[in-house]
Amino acid sequence: MEKKKNTRFFRGFAEYKTLGAEARRNMRREFLINNALYMFLIVVIIAIAISRPRFLSASSLINILSLSAANLPIALGIAGAIILTGTDLSAGRAVGLTACVGASLLQATGYANKMFPNLPELPVFAVILLVVAIGAVIGAVNGFCTAKFNLHPFIVTLATQLIIYGALLMYLTLGTNNGQSISGLSEGYTRFINGSFLSLGRTAIPNFVWYSILITAVMWFVWNKTTFGKNMFAVGSNPEAAHVSGVNVTRTIILVFTLAGALYGVTGFIEGARIGSNSASTGLNYELDAIAACVIGGVSFVGGIGKIRGVIMGVVLLRIIFVGLTFLSVNQNMQYIIKGLIILIACAIDMRKYLVRK
Repeated sequence: MEKKKNTRFFRGFAEYKTLGAEARRNMRREFLINNALYMFLIVVIIAIAISRPRFLSASSLINILSLSAANLPIALGIAGAIILTGTDLSAGRAVGLTACVGASLLQATGYANKMFPNLPELPVFAVILLVVAIGAVIGAVNGFCTAKFNLHPFIVTLATQLIIYGALLMYLTLGTNNGQSISGLSEGYTRFINGSFLSLGRTAIPNFVWYSILITAVMWFVWNKTTFGKNMFAVGSNPEAAHVSGVNVTRTIILVFTLAGALYGVTGFIEGARIGSNSASTGLNYELDAIAACVIGGVSFVGGIGKIRGVIMGVVLLRIIFVGLTFLSVNQNMQYIIKGLIILIACAIDMRKYLVRK
């Protein structure tokens, strides 16, 4: 495989050498434009590292790795929706709902403010299955409305975002909670997510990092080695052509959104223990980070384009930037502005690539 990559590189270099001066300039310009965002982010990372040497310390790197791992499942879910030329605005609220449900069912038995005082401590894996199922149902509803009613995912998920938020607010009033934050989690739950069996120096690597890596490996297999993955890219590229080729477009769309919802459930279960205190604001704007990461990683809104490694790169780069901005004491409000600019620039570059290919 490595030999093939090297052969392609040298062949491309040889072809470049045969081009005229104008063609070379155009190729260099296209390369700079297509990779401008990556270059900018790398320059920013280097500048932050020089300004704040602790930015590259072991504890900081583990923090970046942990934050990236926590956000990776939701990004992988939204990436599937983007490949279908859509998006999912309900993802953050789905994470919030599943986090609160998971946390409420896994509070410590002796906790004074237990939401359901008479509820015994449930098995962790049973709650995992429940919250993943809740997320999958949310995703299935999004996919069904998109496919059956021919509605744009933006409209569908905007509506379900509000519905989920309302359901979350109602859920938080159940039992003895009265809308308060859900905390006092059981030791088994927190140990399962935040515990560690491996450390880098004196800094422990949380267990959820390994869960996220495993989920990413499974998603890579699904995207690249299954008929479902091939159908997803076919529908994203051209739904009419996919239908003519025998692909069940409706079923594919529903399955993509259902899988995305299940990944939101996983993210919610991780966040429930990682945060430790869950409220109505849990999951707020998570979808924006995920969309930004996908676009930075090359998942195109024109449909049918995206790679798992691109999503990983986008999540990690975006997290490095925001951890770096925190190191530089940049105001949280300004970080929202920067995040918006990154999304805008990444989408503009992506659209330019599409127009050039046409």
